[in-house]
Amino acid sequence: MRTFMISWIPQCLQILRSPSRLFHGCSRLRTSQIISYYDSVNRCEKELPKYFNFASDVLDEWLQLEKDGRRPANPAFWWVNDEGEEVKWSFEELGFLSRKTANILSEACGLQRGDRVLAVLPRVPEWWLLSIACIRAGIVFIPGTSQLTAKDILYRLQASKAKCIITSDTLAPAVESILPECQFLKAKLIVAKGNRDGWLNLKELFAVTSADHKCVKTRNEDPMLIYFTSGSTGSPKMVVQSHSSYGIGFATSSRYWMNLTPSDIMWNTSDTGWVKAAWSSIFAPWISGSCVFVHNMPQFKPTIIAETLSRYPITVFCTAPTAYCMLVQHDVSSYKFLTLKHCLSGGEPLNPEVMEKWKIQTGLDIYEGYGQTETVTICANMKGMKIKPGSLGKAVPPYDVQIIDDHGAVLPKGEEGNIAIQVQPSRPFCMFSEYLDNPEKTVACMTGNFYVTGDRGIMDEEGYVWFVGRSDDIINSAGYRIGPFEVESALIQHPAVSESAVVSSPDPIRGEVVKAFVVLAPAFASHDPEKLTRDLQQHVKKVTAPYKYPRKVEFVQSLPKTATGKIQRKVLRNKEWGKA
Repeated sequence: MRTFMISWIPQCLQILRSPSRLFHGCSRLRTSQIISYYDSVNRCEKELPKYFNFASDVLDEWLQLEKDGRRPANPAFWWVNDEGEEVKWSFEELGFLSRKTANILSEACGLQRGDRVLAVLPRVPEWWLLSIACIRAGIVFIPGTSQLTAKDILYRLQASKAKCIITSDTLAPAVESILPECQFLKAKLIVAKGNRDGWLNLKELFAVTSADHKCVKTRNEDPMLIYFTSGSTGSPKMVVQSHSSYGIGFATSSRYWMNLTPSDIMWNTSDTGWVKAAWSSIFAPWISGSCVFVHNMPQFKPTIIAETLSRYPITVFCTAPTAYCMLVQHDVSSYKFLTLKHCLSGGEPLNPEVMEKWKIQTGLDIYEGYGQTETVTICANMKGMKIKPGSLGKAVPPYDVQIIDDHGAVLPKGEEGNIAIQVQPSRPFCMFSEYLDNPEKTVACMTGNFYVTGDRGIMDEEGYVWFVGRSDDIINSAGYRIGPFEVESALIQHPAVSESAVVSSPDPIRGEVVKAFVVLAPAFASHDPEKLTRDLQQHVKKVTAPYKYPRKVEFVQSLPKTATGKIQRKVLRNKEWGKA
């Protein structure tokens, strides 16, 4: 059963014909000034406003410009699915519907400013309404992927002390199974067409709820979002982001990395439970007045991606490196992406080989960006910059990015160390506030005057940052430090390799050695494994430093990945070291 409510939304929007229901306000900024103003804040050319709310200070500004005819005739939100259903909202409609939703959260769910809400929903339009409604009401929004289990949901509810959970009829039974252990939970809101005992129904509440809502006045440091980290080193941690950190912090990368304008239509494929959805499906496009495009796909299929880029007037496309790899293997050169002009990637490093194939097949470059749940965009290949394939690009204001040693000293150019952001004497406003209820971890990520990302890298003479690997992914073999990404980048240049993951493996002489898990291209599935192993080893020795070649190779059908498509090297490493 589908969990969205397409049919009733147009009826609800008929109320907008009544002038008394419309938002009234005076636009303080022109179209070009909105993004320029917040970009100037990021560049420390203007002061950070004491009070800021993304809904009133950004979305409602675009709403007024739209009504005044000073914004291009472009939707604010455009949603489609594989069944041919479609939703389009203007900024005025988005404002109207999100104010209704804010009243539902406050009145029906009994939530107050500062309360926390866990939302576990797929890519349905209601997710966007709920996220903006929480901002309007000063409620802290906690997204979760719809792939969470009952155990995952219980952990998040207990850790966050959320007073409300919002989910679909698919996950409602999982929530009900853990209710006796959720002492803080006060309300359950379901996004579904039918009723469910014990749950408030969003569709029914829309029919009886007013759209008259006054946006709360939030301070720039007030909490707005909580994201749970992936839990790669222990239980997932709660990262708190303020109203200004994400609400303003993406202005510069929106303008110069994503190259967005009010005329653009941006499609970001990220799942709603992951931070990239906040980055590229809410804050970055809407601070620039762009249209957020969403295709509610149950799973990633290269053919569907290519057909969507061909069919719809998408101008900016963002997806994970794994997805680009699948697309170039599918070969998209036969498709015509008539409106596509700018391509982005993030989440994990992008192999130069994939970038080159995408360029050959589409004629377009991929502009890679780098950041974390705890930050906004740290580094990026900005529009107009020379792209160095394999590089993360340069630091994005207001961040001062350096490569430091384990004691906090800045290293010379070309030396490998910890990728870090300077936070003393002045901490950038677009940094996470804290790891909630975990002061030890909050302190532990600081070294000297720097926040340490946990990634290893190198900075070249021109200020480009090169990713080497996660600190715990680095392989120390007989004194040589080897980053998995460089070996994986070499492997994928061989025609036999479809995907690979490189980890450490125990060795009685060297302590540990490089091991490659390789997914073969279909044409090589029947090749002699011993000969193919030797071929791959010789290939890596030629492409990169010989000491980095994989002394062990294992051919596998697939690689373990997160819901966002990141390779879980930890799973493979634990298997090698007998910790699985």
